[in-house]
Amino acid sequence: MKVDDFFRREYGTVAGVDEAGRGCIAGPVVAAAVVLFEDLEGVVDSKLLSPEKREELYRKIREKGIIGVGIASAEEVDIYNVFNATRLAMERAIGNLGLKPSFVIIDGKGLSLSVPSTCMVKGDRKSTLIGAASIVAKVLRDEIMREFSKVYPLFSFDKHKGYATKEHLEEIKKNGVLPIHRLSFQPILSWLTVNVLEDMVKGDAISKERFTRILNLMKGSSLGGRKRVDLGKEGTGGVFPLFETRRES
Repeated sequence: MKVDDFFRREYGTVAGVDEAGRGCIAGPVVAAAVVLFEDLEGVVDSKLLSPEKREELYRKIREKGIIGVGIASAEEVDIYNVFNATRLAMERAIGNLGLKPSFVIIDGKGLSLSVPSTCMVKGDRKSTLIGAASIVAKVLRDEIMREFSKVYPLFSFDKHKGYATKEHLEEIKKNGVLPIHRLSFQPILSWLTVNVLEDMVKGDAISKERFTRILNLMKGSSLGGRKRVDLGKEGTGGVFPLFETRRES
């Protein structure tokens, strides 16, 4: 695209950066950085593509381009907040490129990185580089969530990918919260109890730092009339018991 050519003329080696999973209530934020030396036909915002087309373009991007991937876990989202966790994932993606780009163009707004960069609103629809990064991030994050559905079979992560769908919320109400859930996100934060949180830290499902962060958020949170939900009343103590099995395996 012309926007990519402009930045290449100005800076030389340019990377596009985008993320997947920022708005989910479970799973990591996955960021990708992509360097292409020529445009690839059909590369646009991953959300506009079918899963089959995304996979096809992902393979082409891997063949023709240079890719770096960075991940920020649900724990990092809870501790640092999602904005800072997204920036962390993007920094990791750039660091994993294998080369240092002269300039980076980022989808969105308000993000600043340690390398020379600029943000572009709806950049994944204007820049092939950002569009390619969005495809890589989406494909790889979907793979991660499909693996989580195998580890936690009572949760349909292969379908909802960690988004706050009706199905996902019902699964949480029935089975409780998991370590991969973002405990700082609503409605999970409003549904948590101190007992559930204590069970998680005692069972090493979450770190003490994360426990303290969420506890402080719970104390300072205004529930605004929300009714606390009896999480996992069919499970054990509101925490889905498989987290212990996973820890021991």
